[in-house]
Amino acid sequence: MPEISRRLFGGLVGAGAVGAVAGTTVTADAVPAVPAADSPAERPFRARPGHGSGRRPNILFILGDDLGWADLSVYGAPHIRTPHLDRLAAQGVRFTNAYSGSATCSPTRFSLYTGRYPGRTKGGLAEPIGNRSQGLDPHHPTLASLLKKAGYATALIGKWHCGWLPDYSPTRSGWDEFFGNFGGALEYFSKLGQLGDYDLYEGDATYKDLRYYTTVLTERAVDYVGRDHDSPWLLNLNFTTPHWPWIGEDDEEAAAEIADRIRAGDALGGLRHDDGGSVEKYREMVENLDASVGKVLDALRRSGQEKNTVVVFASDNGGERFSYQWPLSGAKSELLEGGIRVPTILRWPDRIDARQVSHEPVYSPDWTATLLELGGARPDPAHPLDGHSFAGYLLRGDQVPERDLFWRVRGNRALRRGDWKYYRDAAGKDHLFDLAADQREQADLATQRPELLAELRAAWERTDAELLPYAS
Repeated sequence: MPEISRRLFGGLVGAGAVGAVAGTTVTADAVPAVPAADSPAERPFRARPGHGSGRRPNILFILGDDLGWADLSVYGAPHIRTPHLDRLAAQGVRFTNAYSGSATCSPTRFSLYTGRYPGRTKGGLAEPIGNRSQGLDPHHPTLASLLKKAGYATALIGKWHCGWLPDYSPTRSGWDEFFGNFGGALEYFSKLGQLGDYDLYEGDATYKDLRYYTTVLTERAVDYVGRDHDSPWLLNLNFTTPHWPWIGEDDEEAAAEIADRIRAGDALGGLRHDDGGSVEKYREMVENLDASVGKVLDALRRSGQEKNTVVVFASDNGGERFSYQWPLSGAKSELLEGGIRVPTILRWPDRIDARQVSHEPVYSPDWTATLLELGGARPDPAHPLDGHSFAGYLLRGDQVPERDLFWRVRGNRALRRGDWKYYRDAAGKDHLFDLAADQREQADLATQRPELLAELRAAWERTDAELLPYAS
């Protein structure tokens, strides 16, 4: 791409954001990763039935942490450059109506790992998990355990956040290998976590490495995808970037101050870093994440496995504080669009064409069902999935399954059916939004469409009645 000024670049990407949000295509000119100005624009998604090798794919599922809806330049960020993730989108499918399974870290991970609503399991009621008594029951089937049963090698690198040792661990829930942190946040150099202790592990043993955490995880992921695998594999690569604390690669002095606060007994206060960070620091962290993903994807290409590897990139929930989410309202922890709508990209060169965009609503439990089907694994009938497989849509051109998207968090409730969204806020007031016309959720149609509001509220309450109740 020719050199352009930052101001002009912002204008180009800002124009692209309008198209992304409005559900229209974004031209290649607005995407910095596209090499030529006359490259073709995105086109609506269309499957190509019967194409490809037919072999079961490897699966690389990459999660950013608290990465907001528009924090990638391909989704409209005017000041953040993410050429590697933009290129990934140009090589596959960009989803404009993709959601996380919940509005905070651990419940979304429960929904992705189990394919079920977080409220199906006791550990999923924590929003998020914050002590050693909570976690994902090792006996519950997971994406990893079910794929493992079908012959996959499985690994999780990065943030687990579904419970701590001794009772909970990825290696107890179907992953053959684990390298990463158990908690929800850690200081990027010292690896001191939210419980105040050291939180970098290989398997169930601590692993000493005081370098910048994103760098450490990237090296491990590069090593994993570059191995000589004798079976298909699943790698969950869960970065903590750009989750607080707001620390970049050159911020060792600020990191040391946070580590001192953690050692002094103020772990959560230090990690939340309310007295630090900036839009510029956040930009630096997201661009570092982008470069790290680029290194992993380069390693995948060098390994010769790129063509038959499904790569999914997403975020675990919406952004907060310094995130760019225009035009959405809300942020992490709430069920307005800004808390749950996330950037999501899929690439699978063997079966899916490049430069496509899909506006179909999809969320975390759907990816579980989809990846199980692509890997030839069967769900456990004793633990039926709440997600619906998109394999037919992606590979055969089938219609997307008709279903409601359901969310529940303390203080909020939401359900999406087609373009309609039912939302109850923390004050207990019910709202009705037409997302096709009002993605910012400012035009409340509850009084104009009372019958539809009642219908969606009743649907939400029927599903809620099946779930475990919150402790009072």
